[in-house]
Amino acid sequence: MSRGLPNQHRYLHRIPPTPLVPVALGDHPPIWCKLEFLNPSGSTKDRIARHILEKACRQGKLNPGDTVIEASSGSTSIAMALACAQLGLKFIAVMPEGVSNERTFMIRAYGGVVMLTPKAEGIRGTIDRAVEIAAERGAFLPRQFSNPDNAEAHRIGTAREILDQIPDGAVDVVASGVGTGGTLVGLYQGLTDGGASVTPVVARPVSLYGENELECCSFSSQIPGVVDSISEIFSEAVLPGLTTIEVKDDLALDTARQLIAAGFPVGPSSGLNYVAAVEARKALSRPDAVVVTVFPDRMERYFTTELFRPLRCGDA
Repeated sequence: MSRGLPNQHRYLHRIPPTPLVPVALGDHPPIWCKLEFLNPSGSTKDRIARHILEKACRQGKLNPGDTVIEASSGSTSIAMALACAQLGLKFIAVMPEGVSNERTFMIRAYGGVVMLTPKAEGIRGTIDRAVEIAAERGAFLPRQFSNPDNAEAHRIGTAREILDQIPDGAVDVVASGVGTGGTLVGLYQGLTDGGASVTPVVARPVSLYGENELECCSFSSQIPGVVDSISEIFSEAVLPGLTTIEVKDDLALDTARQLIAAGFPVGPSSGLNYVAAVEARKALSRPDAVVVTVFPDRMERYFTTELFRPLRCGDA
């Protein structure tokens, strides 16, 4: 493992804001979409990895050569692996069996180590195993599902960018799926801190294929990273006026494919978020309503998953 680059050669603190663009598929009115797949490792999780690790370094909880261990089904581990490579830290990703090879290859390419837990144990078993390994090795555990710094990264970063990028800084609705809960909680807090009167909307995928077939998700096996009842950050108490919109996972996948065909190289959760945002906008019945969502990650980590099955099977 490299000891990392000198401070002046690291680029994590120099990353410009990701674009916020209006996106309209078909006859639907435009949704303002934050293109988080343009972050360095290809996902919005770069924000929490950078924020949590740099904060721990400043506080003396991490030093060059130390080990970081995190439980994640993919994007957070990839982001942590990249950040650790920049900061001169070692990284171990604890992941459930069944994650796509693309994700494990990316982590290993950044110098990380991948440890798999039995699929039957789900993400809770993966989290428990990460805690055990961290205790055994005296390693730093970011605890993405419970660490308030997760939401803080979006409150002070992503939300402020949106307020600067949106016309007049006015947002009526922010919609997102919930895995760790950090994105939706942080966006809601940051937007309200900035004066926006915003309604938070949870995009909840509903499986048509049965539970836990391909991924760690407890209510849809087809939308990686969107996990039910795991987050300790997300709760209705911290999101007043919370609304939930259920989206069938085949619709989320089909919408993600439409977004890709329109030139947005996204993963399944972007399709989920977009559908929920469209439905939330319809409910407002106002032509000038401003609805914001996030396109969380890039498509390359999903080539061997259900998202790209039509191409692999020659159906498209």
